[in-house]
Parts: sequence; C-alpha cells; structure tokens
Amino acid sequence: MDREEQTQNLTSPLIQFSEENGVKSRSVDQGPSNRPNVIAEVKRQLWLAGPLITISLLQYCLQLIAIMFVGHLGELALSGASMATSFGVVTGFSLLLGMGSALDTFCGQSYGAKQYHMLGIHMQRAMFVILLVCIPLAFIWANMGRILLAIGQDPEISAEAGVYARATIPSLFGYGLLQCLVKFLQTQNIVFPMIISSGIAALLHIIICWILVFKTGLGIKGAALANSISYWNNVIFLALYVMFSPACKKTWTGFSKEAFNGLLNFIKLAVPSAIMVCLEMWSFEMLLLLSGFLPNPKLQTSVLSISLNTAALVWMIPFGLGASISTRVSNELGAGNPQTARLAVLVVLVMAITEGFIVGIMMIFLRNVWGYAYTNEEEVANYVANMLPVLAVSNFLDGIQGVLSGTARGCGWQKIGAFINLGAYYLVGIPCAILLAFVLHIGGMGLWYGIICALCVQVFSLLIVTFRSNWEREAQKATVRVYDAMVPDDIVSSC
Repeated sequence: MDREEQTQNLTSPLIQFSEENGVKSRSVDQGPSNRPNVIAEVKRQLWLAGPLITISLLQYCLQLIAIMFVGHLGELALSGASMATSFGVVTGFSLLLGMGSALDTFCGQSYGAKQYHMLGIHMQRAMFVILLVCIPLAFIWANMGRILLAIGQDPEISAEAGVYARATIPSLFGYGLLQCLVKFLQTQNIVFPMIISSGIAALLHIIICWILVFKTGLGIKGAALANSISYWNNVIFLALYVMFSPACKKTWTGFSKEAFNGLLNFIKLAVPSAIMVCLEMWSFEMLLLLSGFLPNPKLQTSVLSISLNTAALVWMIPFGLGASISTRVSNELGAGNPQTARLAVLVVLVMAITEGFIVGIMMIFLRNVWGYAYTNEEEVANYVANMLPVLAVSNFLDGIQGVLSGTARGCGWQKIGAFINLGAYYLVGIPCAILLAFVLHIGGMGLWYGIICALCVQVFSLLIVTFRSNWEREAQKATVRVYDAMVPDDIVSSC
C-alpha cells in the first residue's frame, strides 16, 4: 500500500457510503481490521472495563455505607446526611471528577506517544490545580447549613447537614487527589492494584464507620469523618504504589518543577471537562428537587430517590466501558494509530448496546420485586415497578452516551461535549421534564421522560460528532497536544 492510499484510508470517516447500481448503501470502514482484530479489541476492553467497573462500585460504596450507618441514628440524621451528600455532589465531587477527567486526554495520549515521564508531570499539574479549587469549595461546605437554610430548607435538617458537611471537608481534598491517581494508573492500563486498594479501603470503611458512629458517640459526625479517613486511605495506598512499584518506574520520576509549566493548557481542558460532567450530573439532582413540588411529594420524592439510586448503580457498567474507551482511544491516537482508535469505538458501541439490552431486560423482569429492596410500602413499590421500564430505556441510552462521552474525553473533545450537554439537558431535558410533570400532570414519571428526551439529543449529537470525525486529524492533534504540554508557558507565549 503506497503512502497516498494509506492517507486516504486514515482520513475516511467512521461510516462510509458507497453507490452501486444507483443504490446508495452504508458500510463500516474498518481499514485493515478483521475478525481477529475485533476479538482482540473486545478482550482488551473487557480486561480494562471489568476492573474499572469494580473500582467504581467500591468507591461508590463509601458514601453508601456511611449513609447506611447514619440511618440507624434516626430519621433526622439520615435526612441531614442525605441532603449534605446530595449538596456535596453538586458543589464538589462532580466538579473534581470533571476536572480530573482532563487527564484521560493528557495522560492517555502521552502514554500512547511513549512520552512516559509526562504522565507524572500531568498528574502533578492536575493535583496542584485541583487542590487550589478545593479551597473555595471547602468554604462552601463549611457554610452548607446556612446556605440550605437560606434557600428554604428545614432548619433542623439544614443544621444536621451542616455538621455532616463540615466533618466531610477533608474527604474533598482526598477525593480530588484520588481522581488524579486513578486517571494516572488507568491510562497506563494498570487497574488491578486499584481494585485491591479500593477493596481494602471499603472493608476498613465498615470498621471505621462502626467505631466512629457507635463506639465513640460521634454519631453523624463520625460517619462523615469515616468518609474522609477512607478516601485518604485509598490515596495513601495508591500513592505508595506509584512511588515504589516497578510498573510506574517510567511514568513517575519524582516531583518536578516542570509541573508548574503548562498549567494554562491543563486548565483550558479541565474547565470544559468539568462543565461537561457537572451539567449532566446536576440535571439528575434537579429531578429530585423538582419532585418535591409535585402532588404527594413524599411518594414522588421516595420513588425518584429509589430511581436515582438504581440508575446510579446500573450506570457503573457503562461508566467502566466509557473509562475503558477513553483510555483505548487516547492511547491509540497518541501512538499515531487512528484506525485502531476507530475500531475501538465501533467495538465499544456494540458492547454498550448489548449491555443496555441485557440490563434493561433484567430491570423489567425484576420490576415487581425491586422496590421492596428499598421499602415495605406497597404504594411506593408499585410506583417503582411502573418506573423500571422507563429506567431501562434511559439506562440503554445512558450506556451509549457514556461510551461516546468516554470517546470524547479520549480525543480531547470536552468543549464540544460541554456544549452538547448544555443543550441536551437544559434546553431540552429539564424544560420537557417540567412540561410533562407539571403541565401535562404525568408526575414523577414525566420528570424521567424529560431526562430520556435529553439523552436522545445527547446520544444523537455525540454520534454525529464521532461518526463524522477525521481520525487522522485527531491523531495529529494528539501529537501536537503531547508535545505542546512539554513546552513551558513563557516559551509558548513568546512564540
């Protein structure tokens, strides 16, 4: 194959059209890929996605375990801790998760380009910026009780939420550092040490919660402190692994002043990355808030809360697939292999669609018993049974958008993703939810229909961006990004 033919193959879009006998047909261009390549790609992604799903579940369990212990302290303590957790997701965790996702692009593409020492530099940059961001967030959490009271929440619940939030402030810094370490290791395909670390932290968390909540008499404050300790335990475990493991010898070369160069480049990608994640996560939190204004708000809020917890649980599977594809795409683009990156996207889309069908069928099959796992109230359980088919549809769409969003992070399309999420959720989804729930009186199910409308727009938009991308150009952009990150800011500004 000569150079011109090779270039033509690489610059072709993901979906090609051919015309034969006057009939226009669509075919998938996989370049030199064949069945063995597809099978090998499936194995790579499953080998990476499986552990990442486990890691996400273990980290998700920390907040869940703490809330379970608080639930034994009474209704007021549970309400306060739940409100503080929800407010904390909106004002802290979602922002840090989004900013850390910029490392999907930087670390992944640097690793693919074999600029191994830059992974440690990128991680240090991210840690520095994220720790700075945590400072104003900590002030917000310190005044959470007053903020909740000012927006009209119950005084007693606001006071309890304030106590919980203040004791959780150390976990804010730990969570931010943890995201940087996870992305640093994930983009190198080092996942099993993270499973061990997260598993040990989760097991210790149960013991720590039991001691601090019940044995020391700290109550709700003890559960919050347990969260902080467990996040920092995980950070310490992973930091020690990075510093002393031979697997990270090339990518971690110690602390360097070079990390303070290129801060602007990191911020330029971290901000839209954070916006992309926050806009999506905030919309789901708004559903719970809107449910409080519906008739019979206790029933609606309970059902929406169960629905959100269920959606968050099953979302861990596409989340793992999304993390896997972001690593695969960023590695291959950084290595200058656009055709392999293109194949990886096709493979993960098929996997996400298959997973969505299987999980959706299971949700529909279990709809009549699932609600009783959360409540003994027959009215609530029956409502949940009616909601689960709707959740199955949203989970199917959420799985597709999850892997497409992972592709966007791997390519560095965070700014495009932010605009798509803004339009999908806040120009379409939330208005549709309000219209269906309050004008057409469909209730809590109407709120979820609004989210499905948003997901349809999001999936459609991301599919267009992905399928129409020039993959050779994305590989060239990755090369530029990798080597630009190695140039000090003062040199860039003088050019």
